[in-house]
Amino acid sequence: MAMQTTWSRAFVQHFLRKNRHDSVAKRFNNTSSNLRRTCLYNFHVAQQGKMVPFAGWEMPVQYKDTISESHLHVRESVGIFDVSHMLQTKVEGKDRIEYMESLVPADIQGLKDNSGTLSVFLNEKGGILDDLIVTKTTEDYLYVVSNAGCIEKDFSNMQNRAEECRKKGLDVKVEKIKKALVAVQGPKMTKVLQPGINFDLCQLTFMTSALTSIFGIPDCRITRCGYTGEDGVEISVAEDQVEELLKLLLSSSHAEVRMAGLGARDSLRLEAGLCLYGNDITEDTTPVEANLNWVIAKRRRDTGGFPGADVILSQLKLKSKGITRKRVGFISSGPPARAGAIILDAEGQKTIGHVTSGCPSPSLKTNISMGYVETHFSKTGTPIKFKVRQKAVDGEVVKMPFVPTKYFTGK
Repeated sequence: MAMQTTWSRAFVQHFLRKNRHDSVAKRFNNTSSNLRRTCLYNFHVAQQGKMVPFAGWEMPVQYKDTISESHLHVRESVGIFDVSHMLQTKVEGKDRIEYMESLVPADIQGLKDNSGTLSVFLNEKGGILDDLIVTKTTEDYLYVVSNAGCIEKDFSNMQNRAEECRKKGLDVKVEKIKKALVAVQGPKMTKVLQPGINFDLCQLTFMTSALTSIFGIPDCRITRCGYTGEDGVEISVAEDQVEELLKLLLSSSHAEVRMAGLGARDSLRLEAGLCLYGNDITEDTTPVEANLNWVIAKRRRDTGGFPGADVILSQLKLKSKGITRKRVGFISSGPPARAGAIILDAEGQKTIGHVTSGCPSPSLKTNISMGYVETHFSKTGTPIKFKVRQKAVDGEVVKMPFVPTKYFTGK
């Protein structure tokens, strides 16, 4: 283990120098011998995965391909990511919806059966504790997936609120789901998965879910979602059967399927304009500042009842006057603007914000980034400058996503 940790640290330094995907690199910060491993650790090593510390876990940053090659392969075919380090939670009890709506601003009540929504856990100041997906299943429970780096915080938050609800006489129970979780992403996903599923995947649209068998492996929850901007699914599967599933998918005759790591996952999500918790959204960021107004459901804007509602609803009402900063996207040429880079006005005289994620885009062959600027500099087309290596680099505010998303909506 000590040798592996030393090698990982050396690789991380190489990764930082050569690839510079800073939003991922910021989390390569735990080099202790107490790193956790997913049930697929040995599988990753056998697949020549380069294992690095990430948010307290030892995870593959890439495999045989370069990060750019892996990124482009997902855009063109199918890539598989191990996301088993994420927290999967089951919420049961007849008052589970009321309970969940006391934690998030989503309209869980209004969800159709076996459909889900992206939402956020909030604190009393309206800050984002984490982002998550909540699915309303037909099996009398809510299926919740949240981030690996927030496992202890999220589960403690959920447990504490459940205890408060029970004291008020509500019926709710929260428990962790101990299963593997893999993301199968890319335009040829259906060609690879359809032969192993006994229903038409065209019936499974973006953010819907089903409990099914896959290639004979029972009790798999498949959800049409992902973190790449491509069509894809996440599959929750028994830990002792996930390797069998991956081997079947990797040997598909319908498309070339490859394992993909954290490096490609980060550049893919950035091209899709998606936030990374801890970088682009934090406990000090409200959804309105983060340009995520849509996570505040219409009904909840009327009823409130979620943490920080007074702050967030006031910001929504006042619109741009209610906030002093806003998350936006940028493109630039020359040396790329990384996470932490200072953003200046067009004259390069005044500091107006900072970059939270940035990298050269493998798809667009230009530099992309996102970050926060003072609200009156957030209009699309606004020229700005980045401070990179003590030099001012030209940039421009642009709309996100940088690369159009291809989620399957059935239309």
